[in-house]
Amino acid sequence: MAAVTRFSKPSAISHVRRCLYSSSAVAAESNQHAPSPFGDYKITRRNPSERNVQWVFLGSPGVGKGTYASRLSNLLGVPHIATGDLVREELASSGPIAKQLTEIVNQGKLVSDEIIISLLSKRLKAGEAKGESGFILDGFPRTINQAEILKGVTDIDLVVNLRLPESVLIEKCLGRRICGQCGKNFNVASIDVKGQNGSPAICMAPLLPPSSCMSKLVTRSDDTEEVVKERLRIYNEKSQPLEDYYRNQGKLMEFNLPGGIPESWPKLLEALNLDEFDERQSVAA
Repeated sequence: MAAVTRFSKPSAISHVRRCLYSSSAVAAESNQHAPSPFGDYKITRRNPSERNVQWVFLGSPGVGKGTYASRLSNLLGVPHIATGDLVREELASSGPIAKQLTEIVNQGKLVSDEIIISLLSKRLKAGEAKGESGFILDGFPRTINQAEILKGVTDIDLVVNLRLPESVLIEKCLGRRICGQCGKNFNVASIDVKGQNGSPAICMAPLLPPSSCMSKLVTRSDDTEEVVKERLRIYNEKSQPLEDYYRNQGKLMEFNLPGGIPESWPKLLEALNLDEFDERQSVAA
């Protein structure tokens, strides 16, 4: 694992929420009156001590960032906002940009800044109206331009970059299945990569469906090897400058996943110094 930022043990969640980056409070005050690139919508800026965490999850398509972001969302009590979900909701709604989105997704291309920002601003506005505080963003930003736009709107405390070898990512993506009846996601890939030349072994058991779903499994139209490789190429091309952007700000935490959820979840919590908080939550439950 490289460049992992750890938080001091004694203060756990209060430290995560209030003291990740002392510069956030200064940035919040200096940018309170900055015009919002999200159109006429402005996110209410708050001192970090008065709100929940505002994190970003990065990672190649298929790395599983949505799974880990969702788990952390439940643990910390903040909304998990995945731009992939926003796009799929728009596609299902037959809204004004659904046809354009369908062509982009089927070709394995990345959705434009304008479309993503429009969908994200709509979601953030709805969440703020419901009294939500903090967020974990999944799938945004993907470019420095998007990161600059986000910076002009609100403060980001931490950026978690999940990593897996490309060969594993391809195998995972090609193994994804969806039940055509209940809509649940599964993965039939059984990954067992032997450690060699200093690289650790990676084992991931398949996530198989119950017998009632087995005959109803379908593959996403964009989960072909050609499309997956193109999606990874585009992502890698654009992600390096973005990683450097947040690394230079001292906000990037890189985490090499050692395996599936059973192996990776405890280690991710440890890296974030949330392992003790998770234990306390479990006891309380």
